[in-house]
Amino acid sequence: MRRLWIIFSQTATICLAVLFVVSTLKPEWLPSRPVPAPESTPVATVQQEAQPGATTGSVRPDSYHDAVRRAMPSVVNIFTSKEVRVQRSPLLNDPILRRFFGDQLGRETQRATSLGSGVVVSSGGYILTNNHVVEAADEIEVALHDDRKLLAKVVGSDPDTDLAVLRVEAKDLPAITFGSSDNLRVGDIVLAIGNPLGIGQTVTSGIVSGLGRTGLGINTFENFIQTDAAINQGNSGGALLDARGNLIGINTAILSQSGGSIGIGLAIPASMAKVVMEQIIKTGTVTRGWIGVGLQAITPEIAESFKLGTSRGVIINEVLRGGPADRAGIALGDVLVSIDGKQTSDPQGVLNAVTGISPGGTAKLMLKRKGQDLELTVTVGRRPKPQARAE
Repeated sequence: MRRLWIIFSQTATICLAVLFVVSTLKPEWLPSRPVPAPESTPVATVQQEAQPGATTGSVRPDSYHDAVRRAMPSVVNIFTSKEVRVQRSPLLNDPILRRFFGDQLGRETQRATSLGSGVVVSSGGYILTNNHVVEAADEIEVALHDDRKLLAKVVGSDPDTDLAVLRVEAKDLPAITFGSSDNLRVGDIVLAIGNPLGIGQTVTSGIVSGLGRTGLGINTFENFIQTDAAINQGNSGGALLDARGNLIGINTAILSQSGGSIGIGLAIPASMAKVVMEQIIKTGTVTRGWIGVGLQAITPEIAESFKLGTSRGVIINEVLRGGPADRAGIALGDVLVSIDGKQTSDPQGVLNAVTGISPGGTAKLMLKRKGQDLELTVTVGRRPKPQARAE
């Protein structure tokens, strides 16, 4: 028994010694053992939303990406340059100064550059923008959405609405889709796309803050859409869109004391822009009706002072001698109540109605003269250029 115990002890000692040597010198010979995972605090289970757009045809209600993606290729950046005269001091004629500074000192003109935006309205290369963006420019360059830069020429312009049409030599351009600006409501969502301050194509959003804004002294014919979508220098001529990406206006101006956006932006309605654009493309100019009268709004004080007995209509305060109104028998002091059956309430409304009649056409004017109703027919003339004082 003692002999067996000695053999077991020696065998166990030898095995332990071999295991120690192998684990020290050749640990890779030993079979690996799984390492138990350390205990950790369990992670809370969260709900992850599905990947946006993963469902075919899905539209995110919190995004206008689809509308912007549809319209953005149709909005271009416009860069213009022109020579302008600079004020020169008589001291610059000194031959000593000229000797040191060269001919640059004697230059009376310098190159001025400006920027704006425009909207592609035809795949054949027609672009709609503001007249003040391209007015008097010697060179006009248009940067397209695909980074192409093309020289453009002015097809025609209309300072009275501050609109102009350009043309570039290109085909298959992405033309904007016109929406219905006449159906806009205060509170509707709108998007503005342009190139503010030259930083690149930018999108801002807002709502329609007001409609039919007039009397601002910006254009002769005013019927602005007001919006709080941010519009800054360089946005002029760019697109005002509805929430579906359709063109509803041409961004034109802002009201601001600082020169930056304070939330009062103005855009020309697409319906007005379309009429002007089509005339320019067809004839190179815009033809408007004209009857040769001056107009004044009727206030309660004026109605009482002149004993008009009504505040409806507008007062004729000027009649151009030999003009259409003069030939039709219209006199100073007449109150214009309606044109072709449509009541008139302000001078701007009368101006818009008359200019919408083609020269050579006729208009039936309902007037009041010394308390008596009077109907006269006027043959509308062509609005002269430069503009006459009377409308």
